[in-house]
Amino acid sequence: MGGRRRGASRRITSRKGVFNPEDTKRVKHTRIGVWDLYEEKIPELERVPGLSRLERFLTLKQTLPYVWRMVKDIGSIRSCWLLLTLYLILDLVGALVPAAVLWYKGQLLTIVQVAVDSRTVDKSLLVRVTFGMWVCKILTRLLKYAKSHITLPLKARLKQHYSVHLFAARARLDVPTFEDPSVQRQLDSASHVNGQSVAWGTFTMLSGLVTTAIKVVTQTSVLARVLKDQQDGTLLAVVSLVPELVQWMQWQKVTLHGGEQGLCEASGPQTSLFKHALNRVGDYADDFYETYREYRNREQLGPGIFLRDSLSELPQIAFALRAVQQPAFIPVSLASLSLIQENTSSLTWAIGRFFEQTGSIADQLATVRKLYESSHIPNRIRDGDTPFPEDTQKVHAGISVEFRNVSFAYPGARSFALKGVSFKLEMGQLCVLVGANGSGKSTILKLMIRLYDPVEGQILIDGKDIRSLKLADLRQAASVLFQDYTHFPLSIRDNIALGDPAHADDDERIRLAAQLGGSEELVDRLPDGFDTYLERPVTDHYSGLPEGTKTLFGRPVDYNSVRMAGNMAATAATSLSGGQMQRLALSRTFMRSVVSEDSQVGLLLFDEPSASLDPTAEHDLFVRLRELRGNKTMIFSSHRFGNLTRHADLILYMDDSSIVESGTHEQLLRKEGEYARIWKLQAQAFL
Repeated sequence: MGGRRRGASRRITSRKGVFNPEDTKRVKHTRIGVWDLYEEKIPELERVPGLSRLERFLTLKQTLPYVWRMVKDIGSIRSCWLLLTLYLILDLVGALVPAAVLWYKGQLLTIVQVAVDSRTVDKSLLVRVTFGMWVCKILTRLLKYAKSHITLPLKARLKQHYSVHLFAARARLDVPTFEDPSVQRQLDSASHVNGQSVAWGTFTMLSGLVTTAIKVVTQTSVLARVLKDQQDGTLLAVVSLVPELVQWMQWQKVTLHGGEQGLCEASGPQTSLFKHALNRVGDYADDFYETYREYRNREQLGPGIFLRDSLSELPQIAFALRAVQQPAFIPVSLASLSLIQENTSSLTWAIGRFFEQTGSIADQLATVRKLYESSHIPNRIRDGDTPFPEDTQKVHAGISVEFRNVSFAYPGARSFALKGVSFKLEMGQLCVLVGANGSGKSTILKLMIRLYDPVEGQILIDGKDIRSLKLADLRQAASVLFQDYTHFPLSIRDNIALGDPAHADDDERIRLAAQLGGSEELVDRLPDGFDTYLERPVTDHYSGLPEGTKTLFGRPVDYNSVRMAGNMAATAATSLSGGQMQRLALSRTFMRSVVSEDSQVGLLLFDEPSASLDPTAEHDLFVRLRELRGNKTMIFSSHRFGNLTRHADLILYMDDSSIVESGTHEQLLRKEGEYARIWKLQAQAFL
């Protein structure tokens, strides 16, 4: 199915193959307002009743092992089996209550029948029936209360357990695999279905299937027993049930789709253009799904509609005819009719719900399979089998890096991000990549830690092909800071300590890392120091209050902090600048690569590390980094020339995805090429 407007198309199909909107044999076209709706026609073979449903059930055999695995996993969760058992017991008891209520209402018919025949009321039976119905009402309320209290911890424990599973499934994926839209869809479908976790949704569907079956069987049995001795009871039941079934079948044909709408504020010329466009579209100025929903829901004439309307009056006609023939039985017939109509509606929808659940159970169980298969999605970056490094002491002197005619294009891109790049960097040397944005500098750093693999050429680390090295060892030996660095909604201390979680409690190392990264002074100026949170740990519930509010329900409003139990300070570092946040990211990098004495990091990679730093902070950073020469191999990317390039062992000037010039600062100036031209151009700004 798809909607198209002004050349834009949307296509949805459940079967494999090519969807061609121009194929009139397989595609049905409908005009809905300004939209073109394309729906795939169902082949004649698939119109055989029950065939598609049978096909879905055949897939259950493949999903059952995963369901059994989920059962075992749930059994390993703390107290989960007890909660599940209690939930099922409550659900089963709740499924029997409607049948009990129906039975008591049938007893009321008996009381009416006796009253008609003998002009007396069985008071004892009336008391028992009244008390029984009252007990059922109270029991229903208690069951709902108990289920609501069990549901919360049960859902939470299932969600927590499988959140760890899904986090591990995502964390193990390499960048090319994770960025694949099909993988993203698989992960999304394994995470939740209709807003519920897969585990909870599967459990509630299976329990709902059982309880619905119990409701249908018990209510049908009780209704048949109650009506068997009632005159015309069976006839009234049939003529009441048929219209409900017809109505349910008509409802099944309507498929609703949800859509999203966005509102964007505009002013001036934009508002006039928007208003003019709306006037041109007229009454059809609606989102596709909104228009489609109205199209499917609009009143339509057909045999089913007339049949339903005609049959809906049959119960009253049958009752009227019987009342004319036997006026004495009017009270009993009237009570029977009321009881039948009250229960046939709920019974019909219960039956319909049962068939819906049986039809979707295969799809629901398929999500269980996706949930467990998400942890085995094959990565595109294959792991090597060679440990690295062979000699851990050599890492402290740096790592040699060599690119041999390396070319690379990002997945889906039409042009190369790198073309024929070759260079060599010895252990402990400092290399600076310079050039305009988009010239390939960041791509070189990504290839060095195998976020991606080159499509051509070879990368050598300490003389070994990078593909042969174990990924975990390679990334353990390298530390990288990209220009789109990440901060976490934790304290500054924790953000820095994440560089080396094993020493997260060592305040001395954290402070030293902050000093090397240039963030110590700014942290000391904050009221809570290293306990300052980069984001508020809790929601500010005062944010929606009108400006100037001083008290709320007799209590003073404190806009400065929202505190939680424990040591969680509330001050948020919302006023930190981009340069200050970059210093914190640098501190985390130093925490991992420099501060720890047992650090195995021999390669430091920095992508625009001073992009947000002021000149003083940039100078101090580069001074500290130059002191590491001989101990770490360092590679920087930058579009600014400064003190770092003057002291670099190797400068690679890049343009259009290739290395245009290479050498030291003095060598490149003597060449009077592009590097020298830009160097002089930037230097003129300070003259």
